[in-house]
Amino acid sequence: MLSKPNRKETTRKRHYRLRRRLAGTSERPRLAVHRSGKHIYAQIIDDTRSITLASASTVEKDLRAESGANVEAARKIGELVAQRAQAAGIKSVVFDRGGNLYHGRIAALADAAREAGLEF
Repeated sequence: MLSKPNRKETTRKRHYRLRRRLAGTSERPRLAVHRSGKHIYAQIIDDTRSITLASASTVEKDLRAESGANVEAARKIGELVAQRAQAAGIKSVVFDRGGNLYHGRIAALADAAREAGLEF
């Protein structure tokens, strides 16, 4: 009898399926989001040069005091990564949700980044 795949496995499969089509370039880098149980991480990556151009996460000192596992923290990370991207001269990105469903913390981060000026 086949067993049902667990949540981590289905997320990993979705991520690989997405990454076949997504790639960040110098003109339009990739905004990659990773969501764990306690924190959320976002980084802007140029895949052609394999470098991270800007990043933000709830592990940083000034954001560590609050919980990183809620929608409000995801909004703050979205705003922060958008500000850092604009400081680095980045206006437009490709959104990589990391295999997660576009809902909750992922959607909040994306909406906040859009409101802060990033285009995707």
